[in-house]
Amino acid sequence: MRHPAIHSQSSDKTDKMTFMTDYRIVLTTAGSAEEAGRIASALVETQLAACVNIVAPITSIYRWEGAVQKEAEWLLLIKTTASAFKNVSQKIRELHSYDLPECIQIPIEAGSAEYLKWIGENVK
Repeated sequence: MRHPAIHSQSSDKTDKMTFMTDYRIVLTTAGSAEEAGRIASALVETQLAACVNIVAPITSIYRWEGAVQKEAEWLLLIKTTASAFKNVSQKIRELHSYDLPECIQIPIEAGSAEYLKWIGENVK
């Protein structure tokens, strides 16, 4: 399957940008490729996300229970909507192995109108 944002031909129509949107990128990390894939698949299959990119591996350095930790993790970039965030967050907690999984929502302030429309059409 071809990804619509990468393989569509450019035209005046596709170059239009939309500003101040209700679309979001949600960030979370996972402790393994398998866990990242399971979370990503569940979010897309349940239409809580239109797309999830898995960036792997990354190195995370953080403080946990009073000690500095250094771990390999897999970063998930979840394309969704503001209205779906609560359910995305719940699904991440449900499927995640961490006691405190990262779940950060970042507003998409502007983007390709066609791509943003595609997100909206694929998130319930």
